[in-house]
Amino acid sequence: MTAVTPGVDAPLASGRSTRRGDAAFRGLTLAAGVLVFVLLAAIAVFLVVKALPALQQDKANFFTTRTFTNPDTTKVFGVAALVFGTVLTSLLALVMTVPVALGVAVYITDYAPRRIATLLGYLTDMLAAVPSVVYGLWGLYFLLPHLIGLQVFLHDYLGWIPLFAGSSGEIAAYSKSVFAAAVILSIMILPIVAAITREVLRQVDPSQKEAALALGATRWEMIRMAVLPPSRPGIVSAVMLGLGRALGETIAVALVIGNTFTISPKVLVPGGNTIAAHIATSFGEVGTLGRSALIATGLVLFGITLAVNLTARYVIYRAGADERSATA
Repeated sequence: MTAVTPGVDAPLASGRSTRRGDAAFRGLTLAAGVLVFVLLAAIAVFLVVKALPALQQDKANFFTTRTFTNPDTTKVFGVAALVFGTVLTSLLALVMTVPVALGVAVYITDYAPRRIATLLGYLTDMLAAVPSVVYGLWGLYFLLPHLIGLQVFLHDYLGWIPLFAGSSGEIAAYSKSVFAAAVILSIMILPIVAAITREVLRQVDPSQKEAALALGATRWEMIRMAVLPPSRPGIVSAVMLGLGRALGETIAVALVIGNTFTISPKVLVPGGNTIAAHIATSFGEVGTLGRSALIATGLVLFGITLAVNLTARYVIYRAGADERSATA
């Protein structure tokens, strides 16, 4: 019988148990990572297989044709107008969201008293959990009537900008527009971007803030020089996450945007559509070929989202590399 020496064999056994636990955890994380890639590849294969019949029977150029009416009978359809509407509404939403979200995050982390900061943090997280259909119904029945005055104001005073050009009669009589959809999207993605940006700013080393203030910097100078630069990769990630949700939003946009297939920079007049909203409103009304065509548009949206995420990862990598080289 082997004797066990107290204080010697126990740490060895504990070390072996820890190594086994580390190996098991490493295996689980590897399996989770591989599963993500498998699911991504499976989605891509499914979309390609289901979209091929429509792409083979399309009598027009799928990527440059604007119309998408009755694909089962005409066999002439394209995604150009839908891509334009998707990108335009998402970019407008980002333009309205990013400054507000960054301001909210900075105020919560560096200006607000602790109680107010905690309350605002709860509110932003709660708004992020609201279902999109609630935003859509709220926008349809409450926000749209109140947007008419704002749209007329933008047209009257900024009509020389192509975005706000159009007919005064159309703008005053009908509020469904790309601008309305962008406002809804900005409200939807604001809590997500603000919450993630707030968490990123909270991770900044407090000693950097204290050093900047000790050197005589004002609070804004401290934020500009000691808080925002190291937080840039995280802020970019938050913005890209918000953009991803804006690109794929369906019900809320479908309720407040038009249903035409036009490519125009005018955002105040009726018209416009997005890929996700068009799929949501048309999927149950088309036949086999039309359903395949809609899946083809979904494949395009999948590619756009993937490209956006890859671009974001590259920007974050470059920002991290520049920061590491600056500190080296």
